[in-house]
Amino acid sequence: METDSVAELVTQALAALRAATDPDNPDDRDDWREYVSLLWRAAADGAAALPLGLELIGSADPIEREAGCDLLRDTGNQHEAVRAGTATALVALAQRETEGRVLRSLARAIEMTYDPRAVPVLVTLAGHPEAEVREEVARSFAEVITGLPDGPDIRTLIGLTRDPDQHVRDWATFTLGVQAEVDSPAIRAALWERTADAHAGTRTEAIRALACRHDPRAVPLLAGLLGDPEGAHVLTFSAAQITDAPEPPPALPEYEPGDDWVTDAVNACNPARRARLDAWAWELVSTLHRLRPDLDAAVSMERFGWGRSLGVAAAFGPSDYDMEALLARADGDPTRAAELVAADLPRALPDTPPGPRPH
Repeated sequence: METDSVAELVTQALAALRAATDPDNPDDRDDWREYVSLLWRAAADGAAALPLGLELIGSADPIEREAGCDLLRDTGNQHEAVRAGTATALVALAQRETEGRVLRSLARAIEMTYDPRAVPVLVTLAGHPEAEVREEVARSFAEVITGLPDGPDIRTLIGLTRDPDQHVRDWATFTLGVQAEVDSPAIRAALWERTADAHAGTRTEAIRALACRHDPRAVPLLAGLLGDPEGAHVLTFSAAQITDAPEPPPALPEYEPGDDWVTDAVNACNPARRARLDAWAWELVSTLHRLRPDLDAAVSMERFGWGRSLGVAAAFGPSDYDMEALLARADGDPTRAAELVAADLPRALPDTPPGPRPH
């Protein structure tokens, strides 16, 4: 893509953004869609898009600074090489920017740098007086989570779960509870507090988040979500798989069994099936070790999930198998599953033709 064409796309995107933000424009959704599409296309050429984005965030026009942040976000999303430089520019912009709409775009953009310098920027913006800015901050921690249970990002998200604005609480609860795979008593206390939230969406996110942490307090609350006459969200079924409940919630068997997420939830909530799967896993690994002592095999489970996987270290590198899928392929026979894995993986690297001899 030529540099001039990138500049053209950005010019068209700016026109679409101005139209979308015009209070007298009844078709602003179409203009927003056009704006998003044009910027994404422009960002495909990272070498040309980066200097344009940097130039725009230095403009005196807040519309141009907003577009500059959005262009930098899309460019960083598509090109890892520009992320460090983008983070540097956005950190500098955060120190001088005062317009709320630009700060919202800045929060979105700095998340896509995957840079730890984003965290203090977002922590500061979490105290902004505009709820829309705080909501964007709550959304934007996901890709820069430190992984520290008492990190500044986690402490900020806990604070945002108590925000007076329901949309901020909703997003903070989702990011803290589902996207940040971190656990601590303080996190659980914050999530438990939100299970009594007046906002239904926030309450639901908190229940699902506690379920993901295998917290037994979530079981009766999750049963209530599944018993909703209007039906439960697919993520609620996913959460139901993780709870270690002694039996399926009463409403679960009432759902149509044809949907995969319903079947998976029913199976996961069956204690006999869980015990059988554990026994299968042991027999599978033991048989595989007997058949192929050259392979190093182990079964693992996601910390915040239900799925079990078989990891195998072989001569040519590691391989992973989904346990449920492997056992289905083997008709539920762990010995047959071990034979399939043994047949899948060669005992040694294939022979390669000799290279040229050194002079």
